[in-house]
Amino acid sequence: MSKLSIILLFAAAFAGAEDVFPKPDWKPTRDPIASEDAYPGGTINIFASQSPKSFNYYLETSYTASQVWGLMYETLLDSNSVTLADEPSLARKWVIADDKKTFTFHLDPTARWSDGKPITAHDVKWTFDIVMDPKSLTGPHKTDLERFESPEVIDDNTIRFTAKEVHWKNLNAAGGFHILPKHVMAEKDFNKLNFDFPVISGPYKIKELKDGIYVMMERREDWWLRNSVRSEGVYNFDEIKFRFYAERDNAYEAFKKGDIDVFPVYTAHRWVSQTKGEKFDRNWIVKQKIYNHNPVGYQGFAMNMRRPPLDDVRVRKAIAHLIDRPKMNSTLMHDQYFLHKSYYEDLWGQAHPCPNDAVAFEKAAARKLLTEAGWIANPETGILEKNGKQFHLRVLTRSASADKFIAIIKEDFKDVGIELSVDKKDWAAWIKDMDAFNFDLTWAAWGAGPRKDPESMWYSKEADRKSGNNYTGFKNDQVDRLIEKQRSIFDINERHEIVRQVDDIIFNEHPYALLWNINYTRLLYWQKFGMPDTILSKYGEETSVIGYWWYDEDTADDLAAAREDTVTMPQMPTTINFDDIFEND
Repeated sequence: MSKLSIILLFAAAFAGAEDVFPKPDWKPTRDPIASEDAYPGGTINIFASQSPKSFNYYLETSYTASQVWGLMYETLLDSNSVTLADEPSLARKWVIADDKKTFTFHLDPTARWSDGKPITAHDVKWTFDIVMDPKSLTGPHKTDLERFESPEVIDDNTIRFTAKEVHWKNLNAAGGFHILPKHVMAEKDFNKLNFDFPVISGPYKIKELKDGIYVMMERREDWWLRNSVRSEGVYNFDEIKFRFYAERDNAYEAFKKGDIDVFPVYTAHRWVSQTKGEKFDRNWIVKQKIYNHNPVGYQGFAMNMRRPPLDDVRVRKAIAHLIDRPKMNSTLMHDQYFLHKSYYEDLWGQAHPCPNDAVAFEKAAARKLLTEAGWIANPETGILEKNGKQFHLRVLTRSASADKFIAIIKEDFKDVGIELSVDKKDWAAWIKDMDAFNFDLTWAAWGAGPRKDPESMWYSKEADRKSGNNYTGFKNDQVDRLIEKQRSIFDINERHEIVRQVDDIIFNEHPYALLWNINYTRLLYWQKFGMPDTILSKYGEETSVIGYWWYDEDTADDLAAAREDTVTMPQMPTTINFDDIFEND
């Protein structure tokens, strides 16, 4: 269960006159995913891909930083893990004015910082203002909050946000950022607050940090919500240890030795070929496919539309025709993936059939499009030329895992007269080039939330934002109008119908050469934990184990005995379907 990832992605649907939430008949209840069998104790070791430069998520937007930050600091609103309805967190009540631009939050008077001081409206305002301060290096977090004026403190427990425009995301933008202690941080240089956070509000605190090795989080018995019904069965581990590994192969070896307890598998080769041997045969390590409602994102080669030759849609479509995705899927990925034909795959289905076909691998079609775009092969070199310039594309990459795919692509590109070079950079250098829009193609993968918001990815005003999400520089007047239209629509079904229209336009403009994806989570874990029958939450990834699993002493003892005596443990289900299980609970 990741409070951070859920809150930032979901908005409440509201309409009509001024509304007060929660409704009078609302009562706090146990999290619907949490098991009644859960109990506190033990340690879980989690793989973290990198040691962040900061645990201040406002400054360092890494995955690990988001996890640590979300365990230490809370937001005004929470969300029901199944219905996604907004629920109280630091705010016990909120009022939405009939103009849909004014949001008044009433803080829970029992909410406390870890030093015992009350959490107040002054903390909320200070946090907003420091995030929005031009001197603060909080760029990505300014995007949603910049739609608001600085909030107004009504009294110690009441704060009012006024939006500059109506937008369905405004409620959760105001209610979804993490509140910080003004009395501790106000006199410090915020841009240098990286690792020292002595005063927090959330269920865990940093116990120990060994730079580049691990960070240990410790369960707080004095958390102000510890005895609430909302906390029953969640945040069970006494300690959560995030172990840093720069290379995923090294992390997997550590997992097989038992240094890491849970390992999500992102590559088909590892899933098919490297999950064998005694530890798997004897069920000491569990191997499961988990189907839930975790939204399917997309991935592909982002094409820089800001400059020639990729500013021509014919060229971009030709590039898409030159990528032999079925071959790569079968030869390199064991046919584990489906091929993309949409940027929003989970918005299409039986009720709304997708109108697109996956772009076929067709060199003849590519050659025809390139000829139409004015590219002619030099008879001596075979390289395409236009206006005296050779057709050359630079692929900017930060991952060695892309090399095998690019090797196949490079040969097919060469066959039609396109020279392809690979420029491999580390993360920092890749970011620098991306901010300068200094690339032709780059491999990008994106997640997705249940509530789609195309603005940051496809809005023209985002095309030239450094460190933004509109990698390709996509600009389209029709898409802009649709994006602007959906902002003021609070009905999710109506809004998703607009996003389907956006998707159709984008697909035919080919800003990405779309690739492939899977619609389930591949999870490996040592058989020593208790967990809900659903294994993961409804919308969560593997990180939801932090919120819902617990250390099962009896199962852990069984595992230790099985390993010592070389015996087989009970077989766990190889496939989990959330809907099948949750409906039966």
